[in-house]
Order: sequence, then C-alpha cells, then structure tokens
Amino acid sequence: MNSAIKKELSTYFKIMLNQRASRVKVSSMIEAEESENNNALWREHECIRSEFKEIFNTISFDDIKEPDFSYLDLKRKIAEKIFENCYFCEMKCHINRTTEKGFCNVENPKIASEFMHMGEEAPIIPSHTIFFTGCNFECIYCQNFDISQFPEAGIEISEMHLAEIIDKRRKEGSRNVNFVGGDPTPNLYYILKTMELCNENIPVIWNSNFYMSEDAMKLLDGFVDLFLSDFKYGPEGCGEKLSKVPNYWNIVTKNHKMAKKSGDMIIRHLVLPDHVECCSKPILKWISENLGKKTVVNIMGQYRPVYKAYESNEITRYPNHQEMEEVVNYAKSLGLINLI
Repeated sequence: MNSAIKKELSTYFKIMLNQRASRVKVSSMIEAEESENNNALWREHECIRSEFKEIFNTISFDDIKEPDFSYLDLKRKIAEKIFENCYFCEMKCHINRTTEKGFCNVENPKIASEFMHMGEEAPIIPSHTIFFTGCNFECIYCQNFDISQFPEAGIEISEMHLAEIIDKRRKEGSRNVNFVGGDPTPNLYYILKTMELCNENIPVIWNSNFYMSEDAMKLLDGFVDLFLSDFKYGPEGCGEKLSKVPNYWNIVTKNHKMAKKSGDMIIRHLVLPDHVECCSKPILKWISENLGKKTVVNIMGQYRPVYKAYESNEITRYPNHQEMEEVVNYAKSLGLINLI
C-alpha cells in the first residue's frame, strides 16, 4: 500500500491493528458529569471535547476504566434529546422521532443488510458494513434507491443484538464497523447506543453524505475513527437539483473541515456526466486548498443512470473516458492521493 496513504490514515491503522484504543473506547473511559438539563449536558460535552484530542493521544489500554457516567454516555444522552426534536441533519425537521417521521421518513432504525464487505476501498477491507434503510437525500440517480428511498424495507435489530454481531465480525477479521445506508445520520442515536454495548476494540467508520448538523458533528467528534464521505456536488446548486438538498456546498464543506480535525478521512467523489466543471473540479480544488494536498480521495467512475435519472437530461448517460481521465488528472495535478 502507498506509504502516503498509510501516513494519512495512520491512526486508523493503529486502532485496526489493536495498537491503540478506538475513540469509542477512549470516550467510554472519560468520566463526565450527568445532568437532566440540556444546556448543562452540552457545556460538559464541549468542555471534554476541547480536551479529547490530548486525552486520546496519551491514553492507553492500561488506563481502561468504566466510570458511572462516561463521555460516551453523555453523547448518547444528548442524542436522545435531539431524537425527540430531530435535527441530526441539516433538514432540521425538529419533530419528535418517537412519534413522527421527518424528511428522511426514518422511524425505528431498520437494517437492510450487514456483511463483511470486500468491495470497499483497499485500506478498509474486509469491512463490516451495516446498511441502514432510509436517507435524508432524494438523489434522482441513487444506485441504492431500493433501500435509501424505502426506509420500511429493512428489519429491526436490537442494539444489544447488533453489538453482539459487531463483536463477532471483529473476531472473524473485520477491520472496522462501517455505518452506511441510505445514510447513517438519522440513526445516530441508535448507533451510539449500539457501540456502547460493544466489547471489542474496533474502528468506527462514518460512511455518509455529510449533510449532518453541527451538533451531530460534535457528537461524532470523539466517536468516529475514519470519516468516509461522499462529496457529491460543487457550489452551483446541483445538490438541490439532483438530490433535493438546500445549501449543500456550505454545509458539506463546513462538515469536512470539522471531520478533518477529529479523525482520519477518505473522500469519495462519484463523477457525474456533464458535471466535471461545476462539481468535480471545484470539489477537488476545495479539498486541496482546505484539507491538504495529501488528502486521500477515491474518484469513482461507477455512475450509471438508474432510478429517476431520466428526469435530468445531462445524467442519462455514463461518464465517458475523457471525463474520467480529466478528473483523475486534475486530482493528480493538485497533489491529491487518489486510491485508484
């Protein structure tokens, strides 16, 4: 494997090899003050979050302890309150998810499949990939539309049962647990509860469209070890046109900056036909200028016109060889590390 990739993802690799504790494990070791007041919970969270990086870099397996109420417990308790007034993503429906459905239509979390995935990026396989149904995007070309647009399609699995499956997969050789969808964001509360119950030391991957709210990003800081983002669109409004998401560029760029500070990162970009100038190049340039020239990217050529792609004339075909070559060469000219 490329030495530059190993360097960029060095923390992830150490956790994967059990050479250091995962962020979930470290968060479960840090004592926190419990409260029923939401403002007090957030003050405590942000106080610990400001110190987390230093703690994470100095703590060892020998320091493992189980306080009565941990930083991880604190995250779960805050997530429960958000769940009752949901704004996990930037749709910010502010509805009580115990009784109502928001834009994502996700009610009780449902899982379409879980398995040892060998088709992900080389540094993360075999990846224990957990596919949730439902999504906060409505991409007209979604290649997983059968689960993303039909949140009722999966099955319910208790947090304890899923935790047991995650531990079992780790013992079988998984390098990580990879939460995806659809999108995992509507299920953040459930995911936090699940990981609290896991015994194994395992890297957490957040495989997402990155449309999380700022508070959700704060909860993911100190929880996620590797962010696997799907950076789709440039700043010209393609996000609203093709996925029905407003203010895409400002939200997703902000979240990438936050993620870069809190964990390792691989950024996926699916090349869309006729979107090289408006999306691919602005995205890659922004990554280079804001996240660093050695950021690991995966420029993907797997687009195919499925689902409702016919609704937009320019994406009714496959990206051609010239478009793919132009995007890959542009990434190389910026110094980015492309996994292909």
